[in-house]
Amino acid sequence: MRRGGLHRVPLALAGLLLLGLGGAVLAVGLGAPPPSWWIHTGPHDVLLTRAERTRWRGTAWWWPAVLAGLTVLVLLALWWLTTLLRRRRPAEILLDTGDGACALLRGRALETALAHDAVRQEGVAHAEVYLRGRRTAPTARIRLQLDPYVDPSTALNEVTAQALAHARESTGLASLPAEVRLRAVKHRADRVT
Repeated sequence: MRRGGLHRVPLALAGLLLLGLGGAVLAVGLGAPPPSWWIHTGPHDVLLTRAERTRWRGTAWWWPAVLAGLTVLVLLALWWLTTLLRRRRPAEILLDTGDGACALLRGRALETALAHDAVRQEGVAHAEVYLRGRRTAPTARIRLQLDPYVDPSTALNEVTAQALAHARESTGLASLPAEVRLRAVKHRADRVT
């Protein structure tokens, strides 16, 4: 599972929990019989009694503690939302054309070209490329699935010497740092007779 999917799992679980609780409160409020686990007895029962609501009102620490807790909760929710919405992959790469002007290259186009070049290497079964970083200085994250017979160091050297070098030369970037992760393709064991 990719890292972005990890944010969706707790969000989906929290949403289902809130939807279930909200639906149960609405159903009981509209006159449906309360479930066996429900803490109140019927539709006219209040969620918090007057004594429960005013219990801590006279103490000096209660309202600052409530406001501080709610502020922390809102700030954490906003931080989580900004991390979900922040674009980590550059949509386009800014290239210097050499005549004082700049050209824009789609980030996905460079990812696709790098992946195709990597798959052309001997022993690479599949390649996935993701660009990260700024549009003026991108970095690449490459995942390679290798055939069972290939030496990982040879495949890594070929990808860096050919695919990454070709991408660097064709875009005119001074450097294209890359993180390469290697995995072997799953295969059945050979029988020895």
